Amino acid sequence: MSVRIGINPLSWTNDDLPTLGAETPLEVCLSEGKQAGFSGFELGNKFPRQPEVLGPILDSHQLDLVSGWFSGELLTRSVEEEIEAIEDHLHLLKTLGAKVMVYCEVTGCIHGQQGTPLSHRPRISEAEIAALGEKLTRVAEYTLSQGVQIAYHHHMGTVIESEAEVDLLMKYTSPAVGLLLDTGHLTFAGGDPIAVQKRHADRIVHVHCKDLREAVLKDAKNRDLSFLDAMLNGVFTVPGDGFIDYLSIFNGLKASNYQGWLVVEAEQDPAVAHPLTYATLGANNLKKFCAESGLNLVD
Repeated sequence: MSVRIGINPLSWTNDDLPTLGAETPLEVCLSEGKQAGFSGFELGNKFPRQPEVLGPILDSHQLDLVSGWFSGELLTRSVEEEIEAIEDHLHLLKTLGAKVMVYCEVTGCIHGQQGTPLSHRPRISEAEIAALGEKLTRVAEYTLSQGVQIAYHHHMGTVIESEAEVDLLMKYTSPAVGLLLDTGHLTFAGGDPIAVQKRHADRIVHVHCKDLREAVLKDAKNRDLSFLDAMLNGVFTVPGDGFIDYLSIFNGLKASNYQGWLVVEAEQDPAVAHPLTYATLGANNLKKFCAESGLNLVD
């Protein structure tokens, strides 16, 4: 059983607020990510989406494709329409060797709207989560048949945000639907990532490692900020630089024989938080947590 460490390019260029790092070329993201100590990258807005183009670029940096975000719309699309929409993304991931797809239902989401407080995020009933789960299972069975497993990303500002909503989605989906454990999003939402890791250990197929600055988080909640304003204020940071108990989480991953990627996904303003500095800190901290927990880290 082994794990690898990867990073999301959000540290350099932001997908939800593209003006952040807009001038930073992909070459800088990849070269600095490799320099920081990572083995792979998730996709971002600077990445070509043709495998014959992206593959050689990653190879030139000795990096692997970890995964990539897909904006699901199963609340408004049929299973057949969703599968059709997902085909190009699935082809890219499958061709370049990624084993999981970061998937999030984005119908009505508000995390990309800077003027919308997080309290205004969409909510659906248990019956609606059950219906979503039934459709998501069918889509996941299809992607799994192609060699790529859906890793559902619970996310601030979306219909699956809270710990209770994660529990319901797991209840109403089959094991074909994997869970992406995002420590930062779950903590931001008031949940307990340690408890979720233990409860859904057999479903976790991907892990996003972001930490939170406690004082900034309290301020964001007190003032009911938008997701983007909270991010710009510095609520997120790399693992080990905030207040989340990563060692306990990694101990749980070790106990459950987790194997897969541990991905630093810590969006900050690159003009404030120097990307290479924080990427290096994140990589070093992940290596330390792996060593302390006994997780077998490989390149």
